Amino acid sequence: MYAVTVTFTIAQDRMADFLPLMLENAQTSLAEEPGCHQFDVCTDPGLPDRVFLYELYDDRAAFETHLQSPHFRSFDAAVTAMFAEKSVACFAEVR
Repeated sequence: MYAVTVTFTIAQDRMADFLPLMLENAQTSLAEEPGCHQFDVCTDPGLPDRVFLYELYDDRAAFETHLQSPHFRSFDAAVTAMFAEKSVACFAEVR
């Protein structure tokens, strides 16, 4: 498995715009990408400007397929101005 975590810091007053697009991206990834096995979208009431993603893919190639998908590219273009920060970490399973 290949795990990806992403943390967004959402720009002020943009969460209501961001979350529906994020949820749609997650749902489409799970429905249309055979290599995507989990795509959780999480928030913390104590950090109202943060969104945390936990994604599981077959391998790095499946994640790269995700990044090239039309739905991801559309999502990415739509939300770029909605967040102040984004950090991504990728983890490969140790065997």
